[in-house]
Amino acid sequence: MYADSMVFSQVMQHLPMRRFDTCVNRYDGNRRIRTFSCRDQFYVMAFAQLTFRESLRDIHTCLAAMRSKLYHMGIRGMPSRSTLADANQKRDWRIYADFALLLIHQARKLYGEHELPGELNTAAYALDSTTIDLSLTLFPWAQFRRRKSAVKLHTLLDLRGNIPRFVLISGGKTTDNLALDHLPIERGAFYIMDRGYFDLARLFRLHQAGAMFVVRAITKMSFQRIYSHPVDRSTGLRCDQTIRLTGPRSRQKYPVWLRRISFHDASMDKRLVFVTNDFTQPALTIAQLYKARWQIELFFKWIKQHLRIKAFYGTSLNAVKTQVWIAVSTYVLVAILKKRLVLDQSLYTILQVLSLTLFEKRPILEVLSDPMDKYPECDDHNQLSLFDL
Repeated sequence: MYADSMVFSQVMQHLPMRRFDTCVNRYDGNRRIRTFSCRDQFYVMAFAQLTFRESLRDIHTCLAAMRSKLYHMGIRGMPSRSTLADANQKRDWRIYADFALLLIHQARKLYGEHELPGELNTAAYALDSTTIDLSLTLFPWAQFRRRKSAVKLHTLLDLRGNIPRFVLISGGKTTDNLALDHLPIERGAFYIMDRGYFDLARLFRLHQAGAMFVVRAITKMSFQRIYSHPVDRSTGLRCDQTIRLTGPRSRQKYPVWLRRISFHDASMDKRLVFVTNDFTQPALTIAQLYKARWQIELFFKWIKQHLRIKAFYGTSLNAVKTQVWIAVSTYVLVAILKKRLVLDQSLYTILQVLSLTLFEKRPILEVLSDPMDKYPECDDHNQLSLFDL
């Protein structure tokens, strides 16, 4: 079965390429293209992500060395550096964004059984952003400060399996709360956010849409206590209050009652205050949900360490968005692979093994199982454990 199939081809077989072709046709991606199709572009860029290529020259050199194997990888044309650069600059990034969302939908089904704090039976998402620094000379359209450019990666992370539900790429000057205008809102779902998203007007729109939010309160929040609920202080809880905002503007932006929960985190010796529109879950569950928000911080650290989203192959906005969305697709693809093949290894281990074995003609299960049997993982390492599921 695997006699003539390379590991790279076996990985790509887990992609719904008919759905990819639908995305390409939606934006007329292959118009007037003869030799290097959008599928070829996706494969080459995915190869760059899986093997940690740093530049267009790096990608071209590696593929040229394996020219005789490209057809068996599914790549129908050997791209020059200029061809790949033009493809990244001109072909609509929405092709790869739509395809990434399809993969995300598949991955969320596979990871839907993971438990949430308090055994919640609804969806819970962590929302945050990370800044990617760029050169002002190469990326003048993304000027962030006087001598620096940057883009922001706003991400809504599904806490069941740490799969990104929503990604928005914006300029570095974009404030975090503006991402709330673009969120896919699910009725009954929890949205957990830091104080950068404390925007009462936008939070009230979430409330009106039937969604639940947990956000860290700002220090200067004027309110009146309506009722105090009893709490078990041994758990770290300090108060559980029903409140009404009293500031003239805040009361106008959020006219209904809120719930205020104060929690002392003994590990950091820090007192945290949360505001939520949920009045049904125990106060400790709300505090645990906010603690689970740390998963998105680990997610950002992980993708910056192991995916190519800090050094870009092109300098245009379209090239940057194309690379980011294909990086997201690659991440989700490896997560799907881990689940479908019932692999015990972390995503980090899977990526490292794949980076060295993509051109081998061996069953992928054999490739991903042998290294761990022969070389047991050392406990004393400095790798993130977010994905050791």
